Amino acid sequence: MTDFDYFCEMLRTHNRIVFFGGAGVSTESDIPDFRGTDGLYTKKTNLPWTPEEMLSHHFYVEHPVEFFTLYKEREGIMLKAKPNRAHYALVELEKQGKLSAIVTQNIDGLHQKAGSRNVFELHGSILRNICQICGHIVGMEEFISLSNPIPYCPFCHKGILKPDVVLYEEALNTAVIDGAVDAIRRADMLIVGGTSLVVYPAAGFIRYFRGDASVIINKDVTPQDDFCDLVFRNSIGAILEEGVKRISQ
Repeated sequence: MTDFDYFCEMLRTHNRIVFFGGAGVSTESDIPDFRGTDGLYTKKTNLPWTPEEMLSHHFYVEHPVEFFTLYKEREGIMLKAKPNRAHYALVELEKQGKLSAIVTQNIDGLHQKAGSRNVFELHGSILRNICQICGHIVGMEEFISLSNPIPYCPFCHKGILKPDVVLYEEALNTAVIDGAVDAIRRADMLIVGGTSLVVYPAAGFIRYFRGDASVIINKDVTPQDDFCDLVFRNSIGAILEEGVKRISQ
């Protein structure tokens, strides 16, 4: 039995699967990851700050013009992106009653665009932008269309529209954490895809897994490779799509 045959057998025999994903899930939708060759963190700029610092809470407060200029550029790419075969394969697993939840570190909203229902967004979503004074929520298209680099609320005209994403130095949403941990704890199979598992606290969530089948699909080595039943260095979309196709026959 090949590793892929073993993976398909896991999919057939488990019905509380949780998928834990990172930026690598969306690279097939032409959204660059953060730490890869063409990632946001590896690009050189003429600015005196690193991209990581520019995505921190203190930078958002102290340099709002520069923050929103970078943010709108990055999120404009995400807004144009479409779900890929990995997203759609997970939707099919959910329809079959096998996938109980998706826990994602991504903020692009592509899982929901594809049709997934039970998604825990650990780092929030670009699709929501909230006025810090009146609480009015604006979608991403309207947010990007606001001409001023600093987006003020179109409802009260006083508050800044802060993206509903978790910046560095900010805490994760407690309710989302609780839901994600509970889903992972109840899972009988865990599939980890497209994440280096080095960003905490999110990467630590998989320690709550108590099931008997674990798989990592990631192009690079992760700290958890030796603890999983299967490790694939292939495309996430290719593995998931073919796996779902195989068990559907």
